[in-house]
Amino acid sequence: MGKYQIIGEKIPNLPWEDRPKGSSDIVWRYSKNPIIKRNHIKRANSIFNSAVVTFNGKFAGVFRVDDKARSMNLHAGFSEDGINWVIEEEPINFIQKTRDPLISEYKYDPRVTFIEDRYYITWCNGYYGPTIGVGYTFDFKEFYQLENAFLPYNRNGVLFPRKINGKYAMLSRPSDRGHTPFGDIFYSESPDMIHWGCHRFVMSAGLTGWQSLKIGAGPTPIETSEGWLLIYHGVLLSCNGYVYSFSAALLDLEKPWKVKYRARSYLLSPQEYYECVGDVPNVAFPCAALCDSETGRLAIYYGGADTVVALAFAYVDEIIDFLKEDGIKYE
Repeated sequence: MGKYQIIGEKIPNLPWEDRPKGSSDIVWRYSKNPIIKRNHIKRANSIFNSAVVTFNGKFAGVFRVDDKARSMNLHAGFSEDGINWVIEEEPINFIQKTRDPLISEYKYDPRVTFIEDRYYITWCNGYYGPTIGVGYTFDFKEFYQLENAFLPYNRNGVLFPRKINGKYAMLSRPSDRGHTPFGDIFYSESPDMIHWGCHRFVMSAGLTGWQSLKIGAGPTPIETSEGWLLIYHGVLLSCNGYVYSFSAALLDLEKPWKVKYRARSYLLSPQEYYECVGDVPNVAFPCAALCDSETGRLAIYYGGADTVVALAFAYVDEIIDFLKEDGIKYE
């Protein structure tokens, strides 16, 4: 057991590699990154910003695949160990549970969250501009699409892994049609995963340099005795373009729009070749995190340079301590 209690599943086969000797990094990279290269399947131009969960004692995921026509879509994938993946060649064909056929011009940057009896998928869905698509699956073979959560324009829709005060809960970042030169995180709730309201401001960009332009929620928040541990990305506009890094915050358990601690410094920024060179240079974009509640070990899946999938590791205890020691505390 770690210093802080983690409410979640035990994952004895969590993908893991010990921190390199001599390193003091709180988050460290897998030595064999990237774990999924851009041409992992035949049709792919790139595979990145993808979501992974445990499934039947092994692992499954929903992967962003941009094909050679540069269309953005979602594909299912499976793994024995969370590192070596078999990704379906064909995109997911969602069965629509909507009142009439729903336009979906593109799908990208998925997250997957298990709630109650099924795996919910959220993604950036093309409906007259980007908004939050919502669907679910029981088996990663048949997928069902629900109504979009919000009006355009919105990105980075991330569900909480349980109902809060009897309602489903989601973080998102309202945006615009373009590359969104702004962005703050908001909280919304729903009684049925269709009708969303009671929107609350969570936190804004601009606190420190690495997160000065915009921010967005990353993996599904992790419930701990100290609050919801949120890994989020931040964007800096440099003289050479955008730079995407990530760090963490702690949110109140019953009122998650209230921030308890927030990082001043990033935990991982694009520095390795596969994070700096690709279709979009200088991007480390987290979309999934597996946490073993027994050991507090954390495996973080992130996109590198909008081209490949990479893996990093951390301990929940150390991230929370980092927030309390180096971060900003909110009353």
